[in-house]
Amino acid sequence: MSYPNSSSPSSFILTGIPGLEDAQFWIAFPFCTMYFMAVLGNVILLLLIRRDPSLHLPMFYLLSMLAAIDLTLTTSTMPKLLSIFWFQSHEINFEGCVAQMFFIHSFSIVESGVLLTMAFDRYLAICKPLHYSAILTGPTTAKLGLAAVVRGTAIMTPLTCMVTNLSYCGPRVIHHSYCEHMSVVKLACGDTQPNNIYGLTAATVVVGSDSILIAASYILILKETIGLSSREACLKSFSTCGSHIGVILLFYIPGLFSFYTQRWGQRIPAHFHILMADLYLLVPPMLNPFIYGMRTKPIREQMLRLLWQ
Repeated sequence: MSYPNSSSPSSFILTGIPGLEDAQFWIAFPFCTMYFMAVLGNVILLLLIRRDPSLHLPMFYLLSMLAAIDLTLTTSTMPKLLSIFWFQSHEINFEGCVAQMFFIHSFSIVESGVLLTMAFDRYLAICKPLHYSAILTGPTTAKLGLAAVVRGTAIMTPLTCMVTNLSYCGPRVIHHSYCEHMSVVKLACGDTQPNNIYGLTAATVVVGSDSILIAASYILILKETIGLSSREACLKSFSTCGSHIGVILLFYIPGLFSFYTQRWGQRIPAHFHILMADLYLLVPPMLNPFIYGMRTKPIREQMLRLLWQ
């Protein structure tokens, strides 16, 4: 059967989780719970920082950025994903698919930049406390946040244009829960090599450089804390760094796994790959408000004060 080529298809069909179609209705309940916790936690964090002037400091500005990014990431995917699982609403129009793809990938890059900035913030606070307030001022924090947004937008805009300029033919079925870049490109006719090269290079450079710099920051922090005379302070620093590193690994590893599996993971079961890709956009946004926010003493005190009132 032949299909006419189309440079701008009207819509695509998202399958959800291939191989687990019968279980998707029940899988949606834990997904919905995690989404609710992610939205609630990040909204509370934003409100707490906004209402308390004592929290208007660089560290908490970065927490606000992270919360806003996580809200964008989860909300750009989860409502549609839940509608697929519960209401069999598989169709998504072409413009909506491209917009979803742009938000997912660009804000993932932005979040990587913010996590790097937060690691730098912790390095200055622990290793260079006397210079912290002079180096990381409010305007500097805003510029670093803006640089992360500009980088994410600058990397994803050409890739988005490349996707919209492709010709699509044949079935419009995307074997995924959302419009991930390579899952969309696989439906295109003609030469998609430029998309593959650009996407692979961008992901490798961004994740590689950011993760190396984050690792270097935490290694320096741990070296500094080992020399602390107070055992309690040393254990507290190890606990904080360990939880931060754990959340960072939960952000990078599933993301890279999903990205590279789309290209070379033909032997990996599709349902496992898609579940990992879905959890990549749910678990870090759910954990970030607790690991970075509620474990921070000023945030915790403000939360308790609000509950008491």
